[in-house]
Amino acid sequence: MQNLTLNKFDQYIIRQFWIILSIAILGFLSIFIIVDLIENLDRFLDNKVPSKIVFKYYIYTLPYFISIGLPMAVLIATVFSLGSMVKRNEWTAMKASGISLYRLAMPLIVCGITLSGLSFILDNQLVAYGNEKRFEIDRDYVKRKSRHKLKDTLKDIFLQKNSSMHISLSKYYIKKMIGHDFTLVDLGPQKIQKRIDAKKIMWNADSAKWSISGFAIRSFNKDGSEQDVIIGVNDTLINLDFIPSTIQQQARKPDELDYYRLTTRINQLKENGVDTTRWEVTRFLKISFAFTNLIVILCGIPLVVLKESNSLSFGAGASVFVIFGYYALIKFGQSLGYKGIIGPLASAWLGNIVFIIIGIILLLKART
Repeated sequence: MQNLTLNKFDQYIIRQFWIILSIAILGFLSIFIIVDLIENLDRFLDNKVPSKIVFKYYIYTLPYFISIGLPMAVLIATVFSLGSMVKRNEWTAMKASGISLYRLAMPLIVCGITLSGLSFILDNQLVAYGNEKRFEIDRDYVKRKSRHKLKDTLKDIFLQKNSSMHISLSKYYIKKMIGHDFTLVDLGPQKIQKRIDAKKIMWNADSAKWSISGFAIRSFNKDGSEQDVIIGVNDTLINLDFIPSTIQQQARKPDELDYYRLTTRINQLKENGVDTTRWEVTRFLKISFAFTNLIVILCGIPLVVLKESNSLSFGAGASVFVIFGYYALIKFGQSLGYKGIIGPLASAWLGNIVFIIIGIILLLKART
């Protein structure tokens, strides 16, 4: 009889959670779309983008909006589904009947684990595909005021000209057409064939070639061993098989690739001596960020039961600090990883580890 009661209890909690979660996601999606449309409306009108294309643009953007809004929606669903129970004294009755806080948390923890798995799939399939498609629309229909052109500087650029040629730049100035820390690797059919490293590249419009300085041009044998190297300091004109507009149109940052393509690219770059620190940080973040949904549930549960007299208001207020503090710590860890102060794995999981500890401490405190 008790097991049947607990099963019904689980179903009740889960149903409440998913109803509120759905409403919250729809609310966030509406806000994100309206704000983004207002921000981009002048670009669409100036470039006479057809309404059908604008509609497709936002269809492709939906997975990204869901991804960034999901953790906030999960926290709201946790606070309000449990907060309503506390407010109606249902939690008091459950405690009196011997149901512990851990038992109360169990169905929500299961929801968090499920959402974390779904979030990983969403980020690495639908979000990556949607981003690729909406960037194509941005380039093809919004040319005069594209998002890339609004920025004068692009950072951490990676281009893949074809299946074998990989190009990276740490920084590129669009107006000046100058790039820094340039690397070109031609992998050939199987082994590396050529590699060019240059501290600086600058587009020469008169010759329609790139001027490179502080460079090293290496050629390799069929077995991948170095055959020849040319070292240069002064400016030298060279044909690099791409032009400045290629950088703006085809530049891909690590966070625009899914986990699997990112892993493949990191392995290719590592094999050819390219620094992959930023890429590895981003790759680990794609896993760690998926667990955000579980972590906000872990932190949200005790926030509701700690102040039973005003559980909803306290939980809602505290949840704002939780979500912003969590995102701030993720960005802080990411910055430490990018600078090489801590390893890529540690930087990606820093926010998760800290807030898992905070969540456990809060659960223990709420239990007592």
